[in-house]
Order: sequence, then structure tokens, then C-alpha cells
Amino acid sequence: MADLDAQQKIALINENLQEVLRPDIIENAIIKENRPLVIYWGTATTGKPHCGYFVPMIKIAQFLRAGCRVKILLADIHGFLDNLKAPIELVKFRAEYYQYAIKALLKAVGVSLDKLEFVLGSSYQLTAEYTMDLFRLSSVVTEHDAKKAGAEVVKQVENATLSGLIYPLMQSLDEQFLEVDAQFGGVDQRKIFTLATEVLPKIGYKERAHLMNPMVPGLAGGKMSASDPDSKIDILDTADLVRKKIRKAYAAAQTLEGNGMISFVEYVLLPVSSLQSSDGEMRFEVEQGEGGKEPIVYSDIHTLKEDYKADRLTPQLLKAAVTKALVDILTPIQAEFQASPEWQEVEKKAYPPAEPAKKKKTPKDKGSRYPGAVKANPDGSVDGRGKETVEVGSGAEEAMGRLEVNGVK
Repeated sequence: MADLDAQQKIALINENLQEVLRPDIIENAIIKENRPLVIYWGTATTGKPHCGYFVPMIKIAQFLRAGCRVKILLADIHGFLDNLKAPIELVKFRAEYYQYAIKALLKAVGVSLDKLEFVLGSSYQLTAEYTMDLFRLSSVVTEHDAKKAGAEVVKQVENATLSGLIYPLMQSLDEQFLEVDAQFGGVDQRKIFTLATEVLPKIGYKERAHLMNPMVPGLAGGKMSASDPDSKIDILDTADLVRKKIRKAYAAAQTLEGNGMISFVEYVLLPVSSLQSSDGEMRFEVEQGEGGKEPIVYSDIHTLKEDYKADRLTPQLLKAAVTKALVDILTPIQAEFQASPEWQEVEKKAYPPAEPAKKKKTPKDKGSRYPGAVKANPDGSVDGRGKETVEVGSGAEEAMGRLEVNGVK
């Protein structure tokens, strides 16, 4: 592809974003200072990366195409702080697993790893300088503001631990220690980005720009989540499992709102085709089934949406096309996993199989001959464990006195 001028770089950086805070910082770096914009994207190393991760990978590829320097933060300590989503014993292995997975995802969409920098959060977040700055930041941020900032990112539970309040402070401080111009993330990060803009200058550090992707619906129509197996496709899911999940996915006819299939085409499949094409053109092909009909080829999302609303593109045809395109992208990733004993070993350590739940033992009825069981005596009294629940008296008179017939003694 030809080199991009300054305005083309800015347009590519902003493509498909929902919101940008402080765009002037981006323009100053590219236009006035004529230097690469430095951006970081962070991910807490918790549940397994799923196909929703293709969305930020596409943007990272576009940032690189625009001449940006990109740092990927493997936020291992953040994973522990977020309600123990990554137990401290597994943090190291999950960070390693994420690095394998993210590199494979990036290669699958045509990104050169030579242009990227991977940073492990604990490599600098445990230093004395970072810790002191975290204390300084905690002295100017209220409990209310910290909780509000993390509301859409940190898992909310009753009687939450303090770790959830530390999380957004650290994410803000990371901008300074990673020495970036901008932070990139989903629009669900907006409150943390706003906090960073407000509080970093209070401890002597500059504001950064913030670039936000829209939230792409999961297969069930809501947020795609690593903890909800029905909402996402794991990057190591087999082709048969991908087909099964997509068949069950939410995609109401003629409905665009909350349609994960259409969003995946818009934010992943069309941009991937552009990155993989020699001429940069987008292409999404939909087979029309049997009968020798030519496939429909979409080069933009607007035409596809119009056809879907008019029911010219049905959910069945769309799902089949998404399945084929996704399986094609996942195939080299899974081949790399199968060829890497190291990645396979890390997966076992990072995500050990859960122990089967132990069944609760119910006490058996061992009968009246069992030692300690309730035993009736000739005089009407009883002995043994639980005798008070069955004893009616030591003699006939007392027993009759305890009986009720139709409520009358």
C-alpha cells in the first residue's frame, strides 16, 4: 500500500471508533510534531481470549498502518485485583497464555509483530516509584470517584474489596509509566479514561488522548464475555463448535439492533479482508445456497445492512457466511496452537480443569437394628438418638393425653 499522508493517518486511527477524547493530542503529534503517535492497549489476563478480541486487534493493525507505535499491556496484576478473576497462583501462567493468544490473533489479521511492544504489568507496577505514585494518586481520588470509574469494568459485588478501587487508579497511572500519548479501549472504559484525564495533572503528569471502540454484541445479543460460554467463541473452538454456536446465535430477521452477526462483519470480517487484500478493498462473500446462484459480495457494511433490513439477506445466509469466514481466520491460529507444545503446556497451567463438585451425602435409613437408632420399649417409652421427635409418653395415660382428634383433646 502507498504511504499515508497526515490526514489519512488520522482518518485511519479514528475509523470505526465510537468516541475520541482530546483529539488535539493526536493531531499535534502527527501534524505539528510529525512523529509517530504512541498508543497503549491493555488487557487484564483473566478468562481465555475469545473472538471478541479480534475487534481491538483490527484497530491495533490500523494504528500500525497509520504509523503509530503500539504497546500491548498484559495487565497481570489487574486480573488479580478484579475480584480475583485471576487467582494469584495463576496470574503468571495466564499472562503467558495471553501473549501466545494475542500474537496468534495479530498474525491472523496480518500484523507484523516486529512493530509491537509487549509489556507485563508487574514488570513496573511493583517498583518503588510506581507504588509511591499510586499512594499520591490515592490521596487525590475519593472512594466515590474510584468506585464510579470502575463501575463498568471491575466486577461489582456486595461488600466489595478495596482492590476494585485500586484498579482504576493503576490503569490511569499506567499511561504515565508506559510513556504514551493515548490509551485505547472499549467504550466501557470511558469512566476510567475520564478519571485519568482529571487526576493525572493533579500529581504533575500530563493528560492523554483516549480512543474508544464501541461494544460489539456477543452471540446472545448482549456484551461478549469471557465468563459466559454462550456469548462468545473461543479462539481454540473447533469448526464444528463454531458452527453450533453460530447456529444458536441471536440474529432476528430484519433486525440490526443487538445483532452480533452483523456487528462481527462490520468490526472484524470486513476490516480483516481489507488488511489481507493487496489493494485494501473490503470483501465479504455470502453463498446463496444450491441452484448455481452467484455469491453476493459486499464491499461495505451499509449495503449489507440495507439488504438485511429488506430480508434480501436472511439470518440463515448471514450465519453461514460468518461461520465460513471465521473458521478460515481461526484455522491458522489453531494450527499454531497444535504445533506449540509450550503454548499447550501453558494453557494447562493457566486454566486447569475445575474439580468436579462433591455430592452431598444424605444420611441413609439404616433401620431400627442400627446402633443408636430409635428403639421402642415394652412400656411405650423410646430410647436412642432423636427420641424426642417420636416419643409420645412413658405410659398409656400420658400417651392418650397427648393425642388430638379433630382438634379436640
